[in-house]
This record gives sequence, structure tokens and C-alpha cells, in this order.
Amino acid sequence: MKLTGLLARSLLNAAPDPIVIVDESGTVVFANALVEDVFGYSPAELVGRCVDVLLPERFRAVHPQHRNRFFASPAPRPMGVELELYALHRAGHEFPVEISLNPVRTDEGLLVSSAIRDVSRQRETERQLADANRAKSRFLAAASHDLRQPLQAMNLLNRAIAKSATGDPERLATIVDRQQKALDSMSSLLDSLLDISKLDAGMIAPRPEHFGVDDVLERLRASSIEQARSKGLALEIERCGAAAHTDPNLLQQVLANLLSNAIRYTDSGSVLLRCSVVDDECLRFDVVDTGPGISEEEQERIFDEFYQIDHGSQRPEGLGLGLSIVHRMTALLGYRLDVRSARGAGSTFSVTVPRGRLPLERDEVAEPPPAAATGLILIVDDERPVAEATQLLLEIEGFRVRIASCESEALAQLSERPPDLIVSDYLLRGGETGLDVVRSVRRASKAEIPAVFVTGDTSKLPAAARELGNAQLLTKPLQAEALLDAIRRQIVAAPDSRG
Repeated sequence: MKLTGLLARSLLNAAPDPIVIVDESGTVVFANALVEDVFGYSPAELVGRCVDVLLPERFRAVHPQHRNRFFASPAPRPMGVELELYALHRAGHEFPVEISLNPVRTDEGLLVSSAIRDVSRQRETERQLADANRAKSRFLAAASHDLRQPLQAMNLLNRAIAKSATGDPERLATIVDRQQKALDSMSSLLDSLLDISKLDAGMIAPRPEHFGVDDVLERLRASSIEQARSKGLALEIERCGAAAHTDPNLLQQVLANLLSNAIRYTDSGSVLLRCSVVDDECLRFDVVDTGPGISEEEQERIFDEFYQIDHGSQRPEGLGLGLSIVHRMTALLGYRLDVRSARGAGSTFSVTVPRGRLPLERDEVAEPPPAAATGLILIVDDERPVAEATQLLLEIEGFRVRIASCESEALAQLSERPPDLIVSDYLLRGGETGLDVVRSVRRASKAEIPAVFVTGDTSKLPAAARELGNAQLLTKPLQAEALLDAIRRQIVAAPDSRG
């Protein structure tokens, strides 16, 4: 039996999937042009051969029985309902398929037409979605537990403070210190969640520039010294005086994650961050610790999300996202990331980045001293508890403070005198932004009042803040000292227009 009609052939060749037509013996009588793309056989090579050549070996023994059952009761239907079907490529590899069967009645007998669809991409997408759902479930379980822990600690510590309000000052100081550690833990967890969500959403776009890396190293030293000191570790930062060409903020974030991870898992000894010139093209940053080390088997998993190395009965801190964030960010930036470690021998994580050009030398300008705790500060925040907590902190430091929740309230605060500095949240209610408020206050005051923006939404603000000028951006959650330092520096840098 042969299909010779020109129209029939044209229609079958125009089908979106490979079509193979066989007789009751399983012999191929027709194959359309797409079979070559999917199976590797030309139609001429298949015609006259048994269709079993397209099946994996393990299915060939039972296939005649299925074929006989179909010919005994022919009707259009999908093949292998609720079963995973696989086909065999000419090159020898298997791939998943979906098959639809249709009987074809001819003068010379009954035939069966099989429309075969390669579903490899579909199955891969389904697998990725299933993995994503499992990861989401693990994430929610881990986040729920790890965010509840510091909250539980803070609740207990607050009760302890209330009961010890007139007690031993040293005991109160210890309780407050532990409360701060709980807050720091929660802040670190939220930072990780924000980083992962931004990476998943594609919101992180590198902005490479030339810069001296010693400034980055100094900021890392300042931000990590207390964490190391609290564990009795020596923190060493070795400068190299070189320049890099990359995104300085993302580089700092990568190294900060590696430093924090090294300090967290090191119980005694030291943590070292050093910068080395590899050659004319590259710099390498090494984070070296004297911790317990990582076995070769574990090194293959440490960059997986939520994976945490088991070092005993003490539950590891965090969600197990730090190294995953590092891995994804270095891939985004095109860095080389290496790890050298062994059980009992500490670990070294290395990041290699492109070298850059140092900025043109400028006359050395002495770092301005911290501003005296004086001046009038306008806080703009529509979350009253946050505004009042910021007010309390600044008043304890000696500043005078006013509070506004929107643009109209901020302008109303100008009746006595303009503020020396504005500390504003970015996203406010009613569609207003901190940028809008700062612009309006500056226009009304006829002065370029310095501003500090505090926000959790960094997708658009950095560029807008640069356009505004005389402004600094801080990301929530932030340490109180970071806010105070930014306020002091902005006041010192501002023109002396205070009365």
C-alpha cells in the first residue's frame, strides 16, 4: 500500500508534527518531512521498515500487542494515556514524546496514522516549575522558622527589660546587646530575601566603572569588624592600591557575603580578605578563614540555595542563601569564582575581576570631622512608628527633629525655618515619593537642603537621587550608626546656611 496522492502528501508534510503511517504489521507506509528533524531518519529511510525502529529497546516486545489492540478496536485516541512515552533518535538518544493515533481506512486495508510530538522542552519546563515549587516550599519553611527566631528572642528580651527596668545597668546592657544581635540577624535575613527576589526578577543590572578597590576594602572592614570581634576573631584586610573595572556596589556585596559567611562559620582564629594583582588584566580577592573547612563532596553543593553545612548540633544561622547569592552575582558580573578547602583546613574563596584605571590624582582633602550633634532635621515617613523611632534616636544624639508624613506636612514645617537636613522614606502614600517632597521643600526654602533617602525599593531611586544632587541613598534595613554617619557627613558637606 502506498500513499501517492499529491494533495494528501502536501497536507501531511504541512502538519506541525512528524506523522508516521503504518499498516497492521507495523510496517511504515508513509512518513512526512518532519520525521527527519525529530528522529534523524529521512522519510525514504523509514518507509518499508518496522516502526519499532523508532522505539527504545525496552518497549519493543510489548508494542505489537498494543498495535493489535488498536487495530481490533480502531478509534482516534492519545497513545499511552497517563504514561510517559519515549522515542528513539537515530543517533541513539531517547526523548519524551506525546503520540496521537488515528485510524485511516483505505481500499487496501486499515492503517494507523501517528502524530508524534517531541515534548522535551515541555518536560524540562515542567521539571523547572516543579523544582521552583519545591524550592519555594523549602524557602517558606526556612524563612518562617528563621524570621520567627529573632522575633521570639526580641519578645523575651523586651519582657526581661521590663522586669529589670530598675535593676543592674550591666544586666540591662547585656539584654540590649542581645536584642541588637536579634535585630541584626533579622536584618541579614531580609537582605538575603531582597537580593534573591531582585536576582529572580532581573532587577540587578551591573554598572561597571573604574575605581580604586581600597575604598571598597575599607568599607568592608568597617562593616565586618564588629561581627568578627563579637566572635573573638582577628579580621585582617590587606589592601593592594589597585583599581578594578566593574560595578563597585555589587563587588562589595559579593565580598561582604563571603566575609560574613567566613566569620559565621569560623569559631576561632582569623578571617583574611586580601587583594592581589594577578596580571595586567585581572585582580583577585581572597577570603581566607581558619574554620572547619568544607569536604570535596560538600563543595559541589555549597552554592545551592538553602544548603547549609552541618557542623554539629548547633543549627546554622541564616537561610543558606549567602553563597547562592554570591554564585549568581559573580555569574551576572562575569567574575571567576573559586573555592579551595578541606575538612579541618579552613577555606579560601577567590573572586577574580577585571583590572581598571585609577582615577586622576587630586589634591588630598582632609576627611571632614564628624559633625557636632546639632541642627534641625526633617523626617518624612508615612509610617509613624518608624518616624518616631528615628526621632527618638536623633534627639538622643542632640539633634532637633520635626516629623512629616507627606509633602503638605513637610511644607507646613517650614514656617519657623528650613531644616538643615531631610531624612525621607522614598515611597509614600498617595503616590508621593521622597524625591517629590525634597524638591518641593528645596523650592520653598530656596536652598539645596541635603537629603538622606532610606528605602527598600532600589530599582529606580539611585539614578533619580543622582539627578537630584546633594543626596545620599541608604537601603532598609540599616544600622543606626549608618544612618547617623550619613546624617553627620551630609550636614558637614552642606553649605553653612544654618541659623
